[in-house]
Amino acid sequence: MKQTILARRYAKALFAVGKENDAYEAYNETLQGVAGLYTSTPEVADALTNPLYPIDVRQKVMASLIDSMSVDKVPANFLNLLVEKKRADILPEIAEEFRMMVDEEKNISHGSVTSAVELSDELQAKVKAALEKLTGKQVELSTSVDPSLIGGIVAKVGDLVLDGSIKTQLAGLKDSIRGRE
Repeated sequence: MKQTILARRYAKALFAVGKENDAYEAYNETLQGVAGLYTSTPEVADALTNPLYPIDVRQKVMASLIDSMSVDKVPANFLNLLVEKKRADILPEIAEEFRMMVDEEKNISHGSVTSAVELSDELQAKVKAALEKLTGKQVELSTSVDPSLIGGIVAKVGDLVLDGSIKTQLAGLKDSIRGRE
């Protein structure tokens, strides 16, 4: 079960300290690294969250992770607090919330472009520039191919959706013709 509100609170607290220390980007790297290890290695997740292990054993596991990754003092204390409060299970959600806060601070939006065929680098750059102009933010794009679009592209950035696909245009034309009957 997702605990987004709780994860956001923890992320917000760490972000506030990181911003105050002008180290939020370093904290982000640390959180993303530990969260990546947590999600990619089931043994790590089990060692940090399994209630069968005493809390001191879980704290030792986190301490060894912190030592092996050379984590700064503030994020290390934060990670230890998560284990102490039995909140290590929401570590990936905290990392995701924190990443979104960092992106917001740096005025970055994430978007996706789906096209009927693979887009050239030049065309991707033009789409990216148009989306940046529309949103007023720096946009990081991910691309995918969906042949069912027939032609055109569908671009999404946050709540903004621009659908210029032939599939959608044909569906609109079909609805328009049906409406006249």
